[in-house]
Formats: sequence, C-alpha cells, structure tokens
Amino acid sequence: MAGEAAHGLELVPVVAILAAGVMAVPIFKRLGLGSVLGYLAAGLVIGPFGFAVITHPETILHTAELGVVMFLFVIGLEMQPRRLWSLRTQIFGLGVLQVGTCAALLTGVGVLIGLPPLIALISGLGFVLTSTAIVFQVLEERGELSSPGGQKMVSVLLLEDLAIVPLLAFVAFMAPQAEDVTIAQRVTDIAIAVGAIAGLVIVGRFLLNPLFRILANARAREVMTAAALLVVLGSALAMDISGLSMAMGAFLAGVLLSESTFRHQLEADIEPFRGILLGLFFIAVGMSLDLTVIAANYGFIVLAVCVYMVIKFAGIYGIARLLRSNHPEAFERSVLMAQGGEFAFVLFAAAATAGIIDAEMNAILTTIVIISMILTPLAIIAMNRLMPRAEQSLDGVDVADGLSGTVLIIGFGRFAQLASQPLLARGVDVSIIDNDVEMIQAAARFGFKVYYGDGTRPDILHAAGAETARAILVCIDNPEDALKIAEHVKSHCPLSQLYVRAFDRGHALKLVKIGVDYQIRETLESALAFGEQALIALGVDPEEAAELVAETRQRDLERFELQITGGMMAGAELLQSNTDGPVPTPLTTPRRKTEALSEETAKIVETGQRAG
Repeated sequence: MAGEAAHGLELVPVVAILAAGVMAVPIFKRLGLGSVLGYLAAGLVIGPFGFAVITHPETILHTAELGVVMFLFVIGLEMQPRRLWSLRTQIFGLGVLQVGTCAALLTGVGVLIGLPPLIALISGLGFVLTSTAIVFQVLEERGELSSPGGQKMVSVLLLEDLAIVPLLAFVAFMAPQAEDVTIAQRVTDIAIAVGAIAGLVIVGRFLLNPLFRILANARAREVMTAAALLVVLGSALAMDISGLSMAMGAFLAGVLLSESTFRHQLEADIEPFRGILLGLFFIAVGMSLDLTVIAANYGFIVLAVCVYMVIKFAGIYGIARLLRSNHPEAFERSVLMAQGGEFAFVLFAAAATAGIIDAEMNAILTTIVIISMILTPLAIIAMNRLMPRAEQSLDGVDVADGLSGTVLIIGFGRFAQLASQPLLARGVDVSIIDNDVEMIQAAARFGFKVYYGDGTRPDILHAAGAETARAILVCIDNPEDALKIAEHVKSHCPLSQLYVRAFDRGHALKLVKIGVDYQIRETLESALAFGEQALIALGVDPEEAAELVAETRQRDLERFELQITGGMMAGAELLQSNTDGPVPTPLTTPRRKTEALSEETAKIVETGQRAG
C-alpha cells in the first residue's frame, strides 16, 4: 500500500498542472486575455506562492524548455526560402529597423530608470520581442492577416522569431564565465560550433529526406512520429553539445526540412508535443514568479511597465510613419505590438542560467512582461472605442449616382463576377455597386466599372437606379445585409425582379418569406457538380451519375417546398439548424426514390406541425 501511495503521490503534480491549465486557459480566452496569460495564471495558482502543489518549479522549467525548442522547429518549417524571399523587404527592412530602434530606445530608458547597462540591454532585448500569440490572435479575429497592415506586422513578428536564435547565442557569449575563456579556447569553441552547424546542414540536406522516405514506405505511423522527435531533439542536442543553444539547432533543422515533401507530416507529428510542452513552459514561468520580490519592487515594476510600453509604442509609431504608413495604421500597429512577448521569458531564463541576472531580477523582468501582456487586450478595447473606424478613401472611385442600368448588381465578389459574365456577353446594360474600395479598384484593373455604394441604404439604391432596373441581383456574402437589401427592394422597387444569393438553407427560406423572385444557395450547384465528378471517378457511368445528381436536385427542391408550406421556419430550423445538410433518409438507388421521398415528406410535415 505504501508503494502504491508513493506512486499515487507522483501523479499529483502532473494532475495539478493539467487541471490548472484546462481550467484557466478557457476562462482567460473567454475574457479576451489569451491562452498565454491563462497558463501563467495557472502556474501562479499551483506554484510556491499559490497552493504550493509544486514547490520546485525549476525542475519542471528545464523539461518545459523543450516546448520552446519544438516551437522554433515549427517556425523553421514555415521559413521556406521562397517565403522569406517574397517578404524580404518587410522582414529585413521594416523588421530590422523597428526591432533595432526599439531595442536601442528600451536599453537607454532601462539605464535611465536605474538598471545596470548589461541588465538594461537584456531587459530591452527581451521586451522588444512582441507576443506572437496575442498579435496573431487579434489579426485572425479581425480577418486582417492578409491585409497590407497585417502583413507588415506578420513580417516584424517573423523577424522577431528569427531574432531569438542569435539573441540566445549572444546571452551565452555574454555569460560571466565566458570572460575567463582564452583566445585558443574561444577559437576552438567557434570551430566546434561551425562544424556542428555544417554537420547539421549536411545531414538535413542529404540524409533526412531519404530516411523519412524509407520510414513512410514502412507505413508505421508511430515510427514516423518517433523520427520527427528524433530530428528535433537530436539537432537540439548537437547544438547544445557544441556550445550553441538547443533552440538554434531545432530552428536550423526546421529550415532545412521546410522544402521537404514530409514537412506537413512532421508539423502534424510535432504539434501535439509542442503545444503541451509550450503550455507547460508558460505554467512553469508562472510558478517561478516570486511574489515577495514583486511586492518588494512593485513601484519599480509599475514604472518600468509604463515607461517600456510608452517608449516601445513611440518607437513603433515613429518607424511606421517614417516608412509612410498612415496615422490609423501606425497607431493600430503600435497598440498591438507595444507589449513584451513569450520569447522574453525564454531570453530571461537563459540570462539567469548564464548568470547575467539573478533570480530576483528574472522575476522582476518577467513580471514586467506579463503585466504588459495583460494590459494589451485592454489597450485594444480602448483603441476600438476611442478611435473611429478609418473611412475608406474614395480617390479615383466613382460614387453611385444617377445610374440607370437594365440590371443592377449589388456586390462584386467572386459570385457576382461569374454571374455578370453571361449578362455582359449578351450586351445587357449592367450597373454594379460595391462598398469595398479595394475590390472596386481591383475590378477596374480588369476592365469592370464598379461604383461605390452601400446597398443596405435605400437612398443609395435610389441613386443606383434600383427603381428603374428590370432586375436587381443581390450578390453580397453577408446574410443579414442581403435580407435587409431584399426588404428595401420589395418595399421601394416592387416592379423590379429580385434575385438574391443565399448563404444556406435557413437564409434561403427567409428570402422566400420576404418574397424574392429567385434565390440560390451559393454552394448548391457547385457541390452537386463536385459530387457528380466524384461518382464518375468511382466508376459510375456518367449518364447514371447525371441522373443521380438530377434526382438529388429535385429531391432537395421538393424538400425545400415542403419546408415552406408544411412547417415553415420552425420546422426548417429543427430539421436543418440553418445548414445545407440533407435530412437523413435512405437514399440509395433510383428505384427507392419514391419510397424515400414519402418517408421524408411525412417526417417534415410532422415535425413542422409539432413545431408550428
């Protein structure tokens, strides 16, 4: 029993870490504070200054550093030479200028607030590394990852991710024990390091792909996963033995495999380990926070947070304006990137291990970064409320006014571009409006004349000639706005034929209820054609495949009509939940079509009667 109890006690820290992370991360993400802060808070709660479930976090921190190693390997996999080359101007131009300027400013202000020069430099280099997790999350939520402003931020983040490797090497070089090394030893160390890098490049270039090809032919998935871990940990070990950082080895291995045909397989195999270990790293950082040190230095910490964020904001804004970004773009970039980031913890931990900073200073600097990360979501909320949304410039764009086309198209995305082609080929007089200036300018380059106008406004519809148009085609991809436009058209332009692009089945039913003349779900016909080709590829005779698709189309139409007449919206919502999925029925061969349809009809009518 004692042995069992001992073994049971060994699981307590593991269960505590998992439970803390599982509970804290969803709460923090729900609050808009991000998963990183959730992990840090979880570590603080179960660490020595919380419930003291774990009293020696440094033992976990050493293991958790493998998460950073794997993270850098994944970053290396994304750093294909072609991608780096396409973003070279922004990465190595904007990125270097912003990082270099902000690092110099932060180092200077660190000295001014009382830090020794070397510690001020380490602090500035750490704080200049922005939180990739926070910025990427915000850009993704806003759909701005591919926008010009978003691409600039992504480029700077890529440079910062790359910069952590030489920064870790710099920390090792600046370690106090390095001062006692003779020139001969230094030359030997450099030779060993260069040899290790060269060896890693040779192995990655000539051996890894054949190795993974052999393993793939063996069709042993667990061996492929083990090989992926071997590559990451082996390259990290090689660099560690040669005196360089493990992170550098993992990053180089990732870059060498970035063009490999096995890149996606490797990333998929490493991802679970990377996510768990990186989360464990942040939990260990949270456990390592010394609250007594923080309480004793809270005045300095508050001062440093305020000064560092303001100085970094000013540096980013100044560089953005210098490179001719407009004020809203520069201001937004400065707010999003004014905090420290995850890699600062890595840099500070390396500096503490090397003896450049002590445990107390490590706790102070880590706390400064954490508080800046906590303040960032609040700063973004304040920015969104205080700064009005930038109005689109209409330079070179004509506003819809006095149009009188036979057909009015509202929205000119992919759907409308295809729908308009037969009309234009027939010589129909078409007027087109859209409220996206970039789309209008792009269409102009291909010879399309598109006017600026918001179709949800009745006055814009009037100016666009909706009252005299024979047909109005609503082709926008926003279901709510499409319904609003349809209601306006039916009220103010009753003589115009109204054709609307529907998003899904529920949206189509609402459009029918409004009284549109024609609606079609945007994916219906393409999905049916897709399925038809899949049947042919499986060996079904083309005529039979076409017949099956025609029956599916007819069945869908009959089901749609029954939902309108039998149960209306209540039944439709119960059956479809606003999706385009079919009602489960035994659809097998044409012979059973009538039977299947009768069963389906009974289900729909019965459900509609119960619901309505």
